[in-house]
Amino acid sequence: MKKLNLIMLIAMVGALLLSACQPQTVEVVKTVQVEKVVTQEVVVTQEVEKVVTQEVMVEPTEKTVVEFWTTDNEEDRVNVYEAVAARYMEQHPDVEIRIVPIDEATISQRIATAQAANRLPDIVRMGVERVAAFAADGILDEDAATAAIQSIGEDDFRAGPLQMVTDPSTGKYAAIPYDGWIQAIWYRADVFDQAGLNAPVSWEDINAACDTLPGTGNLLYALVLPDDPGQNYPHQVFEQVAISNNAWPFDADGNVTMNTPEMVEALKFYTDLARCAPPGPQYWRGAREMYELDQSGMLFYSTYIMDDLVEGSGTDNGKIQIAVPDLAKKTGFAPKMVGPNGQATYGQLVTLGIMQGADPVAQDVVKFFMDGQNYQDVLALAPFGKVPVLKSAVDGWKGLSDFFQYYDPTTLEQIANGYDAMQRWLFRPGYDATQRAVIGDIEGRLLIPQVLSNIILEGTMTPESGAQWLQEQVEIMLADRQNQ
Repeated sequence: MKKLNLIMLIAMVGALLLSACQPQTVEVVKTVQVEKVVTQEVVVTQEVEKVVTQEVMVEPTEKTVVEFWTTDNEEDRVNVYEAVAARYMEQHPDVEIRIVPIDEATISQRIATAQAANRLPDIVRMGVERVAAFAADGILDEDAATAAIQSIGEDDFRAGPLQMVTDPSTGKYAAIPYDGWIQAIWYRADVFDQAGLNAPVSWEDINAACDTLPGTGNLLYALVLPDDPGQNYPHQVFEQVAISNNAWPFDADGNVTMNTPEMVEALKFYTDLARCAPPGPQYWRGAREMYELDQSGMLFYSTYIMDDLVEGSGTDNGKIQIAVPDLAKKTGFAPKMVGPNGQATYGQLVTLGIMQGADPVAQDVVKFFMDGQNYQDVLALAPFGKVPVLKSAVDGWKGLSDFFQYYDPTTLEQIANGYDAMQRWLFRPGYDATQRAVIGDIEGRLLIPQVLSNIILEGTMTPESGAQWLQEQVEIMLADRQNQ
């Protein structure tokens, strides 16, 4: 009997232990943010295990799309913009940045088309000459630009670029300064010395080189003269010529002055240089290549050219094989032009415009593109043509290229401080917002390149009739702006 009682006791304890080890019902809640979620609810008892399946629809998370148009439109440059954008998107997975390469010469037309379709981009990289016109049209968000500059650090910007983007009618910043360059006549200093020519600074010395250089060595031409009516390049070169003769679009009373004797004289000087230049139409690519191939002795170009003079510029089939050993060291730099009635140093400021209707995140994207290594990566695409506008970026910029060593320190100093000497029709003191907008329209509509082409290539205009046509066109544009 004692043994039987002991056996029963052991059996009871075992039963209790087995009961304690049975699975328990546990409720787990997990939320997954996807378009369609399949959940499984598991109900467990000691005897039955039942699975119940449900479908739960969840609204997808929409990304904020920032469309960024850039005139840095060559493949290697677009790749860098996309790499910076990818870094931003990695940190902000709810944002999508779309980099859209565009041609500088077509920017006004493309913006007009986008505006008509109510599809303006969020950010546009553009020359400062577009800013006044777009601001007058009311398509730039000046509050956003001002906020972005303040976020980046207003005191870190150089004073000159900030003045260039200030809207005189509102006192606000119409766009964010980004980078820039200085224009010059680049010339074969070795050939000039051998021919007894002065540096091509004055009109007189430029004319002397024009008449002397063709036939000197391998040189077929003295220079390549910009005259392509579909390119902005001829305007950039002519504007420096005009300012060096004190020719401006408006006088102190606000009258249009495109047909003054000074303007006619500038047109005549410029178009007469066709006598020592290849037949057109010509623009920056041909000018660059012919100089590298030892076919011309001068070219008008920005500081972008400096690395190309060392390793050859890129083409669809690779790089140009430079025909002159140590071409960079044999090249002179003449940024100042002296005319009969003045002198001029021309340069460009490139800006980032935030368009009306842009999502507020566009301001943060601009700040990201101008921050530390991201900004240096963009400047490194062409350090000579992308002089930084931020004081904090200058030291880093100076170490971006081994090509700096091929140029005289004086040249580099002129480039670094180029914003202080830069002149443009757009920046003449006393011009109001409307006049600046008209100047932007002159350049945006390619009026100057059309006149130069009609004189040089078509022969349908003279300097006098070309100046008169410009006078009439600009008067119409001024009236249209005043009536808006």
